[in-house]
Amino acid sequence: MTTSSGGQIDWMHWLVRLVALIIDSIICFVPYIIIYLIIAVADTHFFIYGGFVVGPFIFGIIEVLYFVFLDVSWGATVGKRILGLKVQTVNGGKVPYDKAFIRNISKIYWLFLLIDWLIAIVTPGTDRRQKYSDRIAGTTIVQVK
Repeated sequence: MTTSSGGQIDWMHWLVRLVALIIDSIICFVPYIIIYLIIAVADTHFFIYGGFVVGPFIFGIIEVLYFVFLDVSWGATVGKRILGLKVQTVNGGKVPYDKAFIRNISKIYWLFLLIDWLIAIVTPGTDRRQKYSDRIAGTTIVQVK
């Protein structure tokens, strides 16, 4: 159907990554809700106004920390592991913290992640499985199952 280096986009790979992202976002949502509720109880104005402004930023920080830590320690997040994906350098090595941070910084806000994915899909790269920040970091996602 498609190739991982050059050629057409492997839509199934991107769909699997999206499902893994949804699983991981649900996991990140639990600590976010706990933090949000603690802050909201302490400050009712935050509950009314802060949730729209600060809330997404708090969620983004949680996601970046979650993804960076698990990409480095496990080589994959829970969602990626469930779906048989692994994060590695383009040379096949383990991802260090600096590269994991670069590849996940776009998760700080959903719009940045969307742009990261769209740039990757519309611009040709050497590996069509890479989102744009993966290209910068020198990392890729591979199927291990």
